[in-house]
Amino acid sequence: MVNRPKLVGPTKGLSARSRFCVLLLAALQTAVCGIASVAAEDGTAPFAQCAENLLIAAATAGVTTPTIGQVRPLLREDPRILSLDQSQPEFSQTFAGYFPLRVSDQRVRRGRELLQTHQTLLQDIQNRTGVPPQYLLAFWGLETDFGRTLGSHLVPVSLATLACDSRRSDYFREEFIKALRIIDRGDVTVERMVGSWAGAMGNMQFMPSAYLDHATDGDRDGKRDLWNSSTDALVSAGYFLSSLGWTMGQRWGREILLPVNFDYRQTDLIQPLSAWAALGVTDSAGRPLKASDTPARIIVPSGHQGPAFIAYPNFDVIMKWNRSEYYAISVGRLADQIAGGGKLVRPIPDVPSRLPLNIIRTVQESLAIQGFEVGPIDGLIGPATRRAIAAWQHAGGLIPDGFTHQGTLSALSGEPVLEVLAP
Repeated sequence: MVNRPKLVGPTKGLSARSRFCVLLLAALQTAVCGIASVAAEDGTAPFAQCAENLLIAAATAGVTTPTIGQVRPLLREDPRILSLDQSQPEFSQTFAGYFPLRVSDQRVRRGRELLQTHQTLLQDIQNRTGVPPQYLLAFWGLETDFGRTLGSHLVPVSLATLACDSRRSDYFREEFIKALRIIDRGDVTVERMVGSWAGAMGNMQFMPSAYLDHATDGDRDGKRDLWNSSTDALVSAGYFLSSLGWTMGQRWGREILLPVNFDYRQTDLIQPLSAWAALGVTDSAGRPLKASDTPARIIVPSGHQGPAFIAYPNFDVIMKWNRSEYYAISVGRLADQIAGGGKLVRPIPDVPSRLPLNIIRTVQESLAIQGFEVGPIDGLIGPATRRAIAAWQHAGGLIPDGFTHQGTLSALSGEPVLEVLAP
């Protein structure tokens, strides 16, 4: 006997017509999912059942029948999206591979040009939201190269594919429903709702939830168009960052120099700027840091041989936009250079741009066997894996910077260095 899926959510309070539409969709789901459930038992068509469940949830949330009818025939599982989700550059590339591509000379030049072009608009946004122009441009540059690469994936397809994957299904299910709500209210047609593989949209790559909460008609033409209006996109980004807690008058952080005897286990420590200054931390020119109560932490994305940064509260605001330290550093440094700042004082070590997933998995397994907490064994170097590497380094009398040096990789993976670093 096939288990029939039940209608999700209450219908109380809906009009008679709305209740009829919801019940009609439930009936359609029962028919489709009955077939899909049988198929799912032999592993052939689980996506069809999941996709129909998503549409039922959207209908229950108030999305209209015409919108659901437009979206349904487009839904299909896209294996490319699952592959991209599991190889995000923020976690699969080294800082040496990630940073130079995002804070390039070409991007700095373009950002400075746009700083002049949009000077009046950007100053107005700063007056309203507290977010300086160079940061808005830096986000724009990193997200879509100032509007050059908006993405080509149909957003409902991307979100349905990810919602039907077990890794973050609840999050993407909600984003899918909100994407359909955007279509429903007439902001964009289904065919024109294109974006990244993860469902981010427009010049600033807003997820549907951010769009619903913060998309603004900045040019006052009666539309919230984050795809074709850079004004709407920039104004919306200012309000979004303000809502995330941007501190007016404070920078993201800065490049610093660490004393020779610095204990790299302290990089997880958040303490006042004055405390870091007392330890001998200076700015990149060797000048003492300003003594203040501003909370700050130190980040060494390339280990002790590369540049070091001190991060202030606005750094964490940037990470609410994208949960990657590489991304947040790149936004901050691109903003600095757009505003006239120079390049990094300490060069990034010349290491491979990407580390093989199988090697990182082996490293994680080795650390876990030895009792170090690495988080998920997924072949991606996140904060938990870096902390575990640092603890292992300290236990072995090495500099505990948490970086995957050649010797560290070789020792933990059991592979010769040359094989570990092979392309």
